[in-house]
Amino acid sequence: MGKLKRKEYERLLEPMQLELAAMARWVQHSGQRLLVLFEGRDTAGKGGAIQDVARHLNPRQCRVVALPRPTDRESTQWYFQRHVAHLPAAGEIVLMDRSWYNRAGVEKVMGYCTDAQYQAFLEQAPVFERLLVDDGILLFKYWLCVDQEQQEKRFAERREDPLKGWKLSPVDLRSRLEYGAYTQAREAMLEATHTRHAPWTLVDFNDQKLGRLTLIRDLLDRLPETRLDEAPIELPPLPGRPKKEKYGVVKPLPPYPLA
Repeated sequence: MGKLKRKEYERLLEPMQLELAAMARWVQHSGQRLLVLFEGRDTAGKGGAIQDVARHLNPRQCRVVALPRPTDRESTQWYFQRHVAHLPAAGEIVLMDRSWYNRAGVEKVMGYCTDAQYQAFLEQAPVFERLLVDDGILLFKYWLCVDQEQQEKRFAERREDPLKGWKLSPVDLRSRLEYGAYTQAREAMLEATHTRHAPWTLVDFNDQKLGRLTLIRDLLDRLPETRLDEAPIELPPLPGRPKKEKYGVVKPLPPYPLA
């Protein structure tokens, strides 16, 4: 079976995006807090999946969080501290493009944390997530899987595409040489943090379009019934005839007078 074509993908995605919009209205109406973590190797497709989940949602309600490397001050805080500030409030959806699981992946493999910090994370993460779930946050954790052969193809595409060059950081270039180490780190992470209250869901993203459809379908199916009976929006008639704008041609305005 060949990879899913764009036209067919959009046809299959459209009804799910209507469901996502209904889900967002339900989250807002019910005051729920929805948190979705997107994790995976470099090039797995986290950014594209997040974009398609959020594409038709209100950005004031649905926030995408992609934290940069911690500052010197943040690196001395409790590890989970800077993530807590980005958790959803009532009626909000937060999509995390990588999360606290950086410590179990890139930080572990690249030596950015000590063994003691790594072991402490594996012990604390399930406890931290239990606190979130017990407080009522709806937490979903997705790991996007990609084979090394497919990863190499995507690295090559980024190298050749000037619009994607920013995605090839020095850490990314080093990570492609550590495929096996990342696999070992992932397996240790899953063993320590795949819990009843916050389970992992692994999704095949060798075909990114099919992976996005699978992920979105799973997310929607694991939520309770989200449809709300809403009255149709009425547009009252305008007082008088609609006004026409005079500015039909785009042209620069004269220089703004200086005081």
